[in-house]
Amino acid sequence: MKKIIKIIAILIFISASVICIYGYTEAQKVLTDTPLKEKIISIQNQNNYTKIEDIPAIYKQAVIAVEDKRFYEHFGIDFIALTRALTHDLLTRSFEEGGSTITQQLAKNLYFSQEKTIQRKIVEAFVALEIERELSKDDILELYINVIYYGNGYNSIKEASLGYFNKEPKDLTDYEATWLAGIPNAPSIYGADKELASQRQKIVLNRMIECGYIDSEEQELIPIIN
Repeated sequence: MKKIIKIIAILIFISASVICIYGYTEAQKVLTDTPLKEKIISIQNQNNYTKIEDIPAIYKQAVIAVEDKRFYEHFGIDFIALTRALTHDLLTRSFEEGGSTITQQLAKNLYFSQEKTIQRKIVEAFVALEIERELSKDDILELYINVIYYGNGYNSIKEASLGYFNKEPKDLTDYEATWLAGIPNAPSIYGADKELASQRQKIVLNRMIECGYIDSEEQELIPIIN
């Protein structure tokens, strides 16, 4: 029995080593073809780019709460969320949950397509590690909210804020900010259906309570409009 366990452990170690080598090698190719700094500059030079200080605190809190509650604690990969997602996917025999952090989602939006494959997720994780090494958490969050899709052709927080509410991001109300924070999870669905978007907003607010950003009394002050 001990011999079998030892063989299994060796096989797991070899498999993990192969995966890491593959992910690192492919990530370096991606980053060499288009350096991270080059990507960042091209995004920051866009007319619709919004600095993090011009975004309401409640919007940033809502995004972190619903997308990546351990954002300020992990180094680009959240192994707790990843383990939970992998367990779910294995049990359901699907690839519905990826356990992606905000940093991994940024890596995907900067370098990859929306295709969900295990190989791409591995490379994406290594690119995320490089992003964390090069940038501060606030820089990562700022870039993330400037490249994610909000539905209806809106590709940044500024486009979404102007498109849905006809106002600059800094002028968003608590209702509008928390509503927008829920859209990127499924932009084609929530951006087209206000009732579903409101249901998603309820999830956002509940997550904010769980994370300690707001309490139940503050939640009551944020209207849910169907």
